[in-house]
Amino acid sequence: MDFISAVFTGLGMLLCAFIWFLPILLIGTSDRTQGKEKFAWILAVIFITWFAWVFYLLLAPIHQPSRYRYR
Repeated sequence: MDFISAVFTGLGMLLCAFIWFLPILLIGTSDRTQGKEKFAWILAVIFITWFAWVFYLLLAPIHQPSRYRYR
């Protein structure tokens, strides 16, 4: 029983780590922001967790990309 419980505990910990890392991965691969703004959002997610990811989905990008600014 101890081995099975250790396996399930390990799998549960891996699942929790993946769920915690998922917003960082999604922001890192997103095209909505770039450069320092993307880095700031990732730091916010690391320190503020899921609330920052929800704000990212609602507010990003803070500034319009330069290619759209002059049209």
